[in-house]
Amino acid sequence: MSIPAFSDIAKLSNDLLNKDFYHTSAATLEVKSTTANGVAFKVNGKSTQEKTTTGALEAKYTDKPSGIIPTRSPFKPPLVIYMRPSLTARVFNKQSSHNCLIYFQSGFAQLLIIYRRAGLTVTQTWNTANALESKIELNDNIAKGLKAEVLGNFFPSTQAKGVKLNLHFKQPNFHTRAHHRPPQGPHAPRRRRRRPRRFLVRGEAGDVVQKAAVTKYSLGLGYQQPLYTASIIASNNLSVFSASYYHKVNSQVEAGAKAIWDSKSGSNVGLEVASKYRIDPLSFTKAKINDRGIAAVSYNVLLREGVTLGLGASFDTQKLDSSPNK
Repeated sequence: MSIPAFSDIAKLSNDLLNKDFYHTSAATLEVKSTTANGVAFKVNGKSTQEKTTTGALEAKYTDKPSGIIPTRSPFKPPLVIYMRPSLTARVFNKQSSHNCLIYFQSGFAQLLIIYRRAGLTVTQTWNTANALESKIELNDNIAKGLKAEVLGNFFPSTQAKGVKLNLHFKQPNFHTRAHHRPPQGPHAPRRRRRRPRRFLVRGEAGDVVQKAAVTKYSLGLGYQQPLYTASIIASNNLSVFSASYYHKVNSQVEAGAKAIWDSKSGSNVGLEVASKYRIDPLSFTKAKINDRGIAAVSYNVLLREGVTLGLGASFDTQKLDSSPNK
């Protein structure tokens, strides 16, 4: 089981509690299409309960890595390749892209360097707030496990602009991330996770480099099994504590819960529980309720390939005849 990202230790329970509930907006529409050359377009719009409408147009192009990787020897037989196991692991790893091959033949040896053009992904978005957002991603090309992202935004009406650099580095037992914002001053939160077997320990620290001051920190502990997960997270400088769990009961039923306590706001603990039931391979229903009696239900069905319909409702179980119901 791979190490999750910093924000994904409680992802399964968070998705169960927050995803696929449609009552937060009056209507939502999303249309996706892909051209023959691999450019993906997405148009989405949302109408809120307060009668405001927002939308965005997104175009995404992925230039996949390319280069020449030989599938057979360029020499005529007889050819003998002698490589020590340690050298084979570094030079000729079939599970990753080839960087170089060493061919040995009686009387000479040849080193073949294979050039690979690094692939990248470019995403451009224009939304109804007249904001242009750009994103450039480079994954597993600078170094194995390293993902670099450059994000930029521009507001034509005010000429305001900004840029941010994200770096993600992931190894089998380690996952860290850092980002840098030049316009606002270098702010670099660092997130690290280590995995001793099935336990996950995570930490977060943010500092302003120019002032050499730590501005925020968090700590979390998670436990993962194939059918269930549990986590405890202390965020906002160890002032907000949350505990969550997720359980895949069987192929049709999932259950989860989350409790949150803010030590600065009082002694009350917020609690929310949710469940998901898969009716058939094409549809499922979800329900949740919190400690204040606010309940929500939803229904999701795949009408045909690429077309999904979702219905949702929210109501206050203590005030069923009042306006908060949606």
